[in-house]
Amino acid sequence: MSEHPSGPLFECFQNLDDPRVVDLVRHKLLDIVAMTICAVICGADGWTDVATFGEAKESWLRSFLELPNGIPSHDTIGDVFARLDPDQFRACFMDWVRMVFDLTEGQVVAVDGKTVRHSYDNRLGKNAIHMVNAWATDTSLALGQVKLDDKTNEITAIPELLDMLELSGCIVTIDAMGCQKEIAQKILDKDADYVLAVKGNQPTLREKIEQMFTDAEGIDFAHTQHDIDSDIGKDHGRVETRKCWVIDDSKYLFYIQGPDERRWWPGLRSIVKIEATRRIGEKESTETRYYISSRGDSAKALNATIRGHWGVENSLHWVLDIAFREDESRIRAGYAAENLVFRQV
Repeated sequence: MSEHPSGPLFECFQNLDDPRVVDLVRHKLLDIVAMTICAVICGADGWTDVATFGEAKESWLRSFLELPNGIPSHDTIGDVFARLDPDQFRACFMDWVRMVFDLTEGQVVAVDGKTVRHSYDNRLGKNAIHMVNAWATDTSLALGQVKLDDKTNEITAIPELLDMLELSGCIVTIDAMGCQKEIAQKILDKDADYVLAVKGNQPTLREKIEQMFTDAEGIDFAHTQHDIDSDIGKDHGRVETRKCWVIDDSKYLFYIQGPDERRWWPGLRSIVKIEATRRIGEKESTETRYYISSRGDSAKALNATIRGHWGVENSLHWVLDIAFREDESRIRAGYAAENLVFRQV
């Protein structure tokens, strides 16, 4: 084993501060971090699992780790992660992700929040952690996370997360909470495009968009620049038909914006209506959603982009809950819960 391990992981984490007392250290920090990341990738969801993984794979781990005193105990691993600075750990982790992965042109990056439900501690007055995630839908990779402070919400956390990412050429999709002009501008400043859901938090905008589609449909879109798409998906006994209407007519967009250019939505090029009809057995339900976008894409492309956004729910949040048992985790000492979440992405 080389005295100084090399590779992207070690390069990115080499400047991570060790919170332990130097004279009492028996296990190298990089060994603990690298072993933990490997264990979590393989399905570990707690410190005991990480230690068990290390013991089972010790010979393999020694091919690239030093492990001068063998595999650290689960208590040692938990203590280290409880004391690691979460902001510094996050920065190192995201540097590693960026080093080993490049976003491709046109990739959809879905941004959404998730609460780690059992990370609260009533005795210490500690609320449950809420994270905002960025998910690359085509390659199924979490690009980064930001933890919400107790006095902030997703509107303030999303710009912080976007600042951390290289998004050039990508399409950023965000649910209604992110439908803010400042966030739209931030995405454009990152040389990316946006598709933002419009719901009750933007009542005037939603009302105008809904009325515009009602009026356009009433005249069968006569003299209205538009596009229409429809697709059908089947999964787990469920059949979903998704119809998509896109209007990119400048007259309609001007109506939404109004005469005062200072109040315009930056880069707005189209409005979108999605009508999703879901059938499970004999039961059928229909939901209508509206979006604004800086893209001038076809209805087929925007339909696929919006459908891709739900990958953050199905492929990230669902996996965190079912595979990693994140919501059931009782890890909460110090910064351990926050650091555990970061290394699961």
